[in-house]
Amino acid sequence: MKRLENKVAVITGGNSGIGFGIAEAFRNEGAVGAITGRNQTTLDRSVEALGTGFIGIKGNVTNVEDLENTFKQTSDAFGKIDVLVVNAGGVVDGVPLGSIGDVTEQGYDLYMDLNLKSAYFTVQKALPYMNDGASIILIGSSAAHRAAPGMAIYSAAKAAIISLAKGLSLDLLSRKIRVNALSPGSIDTPVFEKLVPQEQLEQVKQNWIDITPVGRQGLPSDIGNAAVFLASDDSSFIVGTEILSDGGMTNISLMK
Repeated sequence: MKRLENKVAVITGGNSGIGFGIAEAFRNEGAVGAITGRNQTTLDRSVEALGTGFIGIKGNVTNVEDLENTFKQTSDAFGKIDVLVVNAGGVVDGVPLGSIGDVTEQGYDLYMDLNLKSAYFTVQKALPYMNDGASIILIGSSAAHRAAPGMAIYSAAKAAIISLAKGLSLDLLSRKIRVNALSPGSIDTPVFEKLVPQEQLEQVKQNWIDITPVGRQGLPSDIGNAAVFLASDDSSFIVGTEILSDGGMTNISLMK
């Protein structure tokens, strides 16, 4: 039997990159449900690739009304939700990251809204539509553990996500809802094209490979496989913790 057979899942930001990799892995293990995103074109394309078991819901995770609509639509279509993957986040379009001297208050608020506040309220608004005993997976980042130039705000938000998994787990013990964080390292997704000029893209990717002990960038499917584990009964004794899926980059040094 497939590990997520007949489980209802919602993956925010499931229309591309890591989110789509998770949705594919869930589909392969028998799940049905919804993916969300802001871009209707990529939503439609991703739903077509996933097949009839998934619907696409357009919305912005920083908008509480959009979140409520997402969970109501999913519940109306499939019934109560068994798995929630809080994946939407990352780079704010048109707002560059930078050092503390360069970041405006508005830029700070936009990054925290997208990468921390939205995660908290995604969980809150999902709860009335979730089954007891469900699994919630918050997507963190290895950036929470490693300082990098211009990344202080993003790294701080993702460190807070890891802490949030602990606190929310405690809040939800009475419903037997498990909350865990899944933190990717460098994953080969289109996000690199947003951050790096085309002529530097391959060199930047190689730089990440050079500091990753397994000798390659991760794939969305790598994160998808880890998410299946956290979503399934295989991880029933794992709660309030973090799984690092980063090829060893955080915990193994390659220094000679």
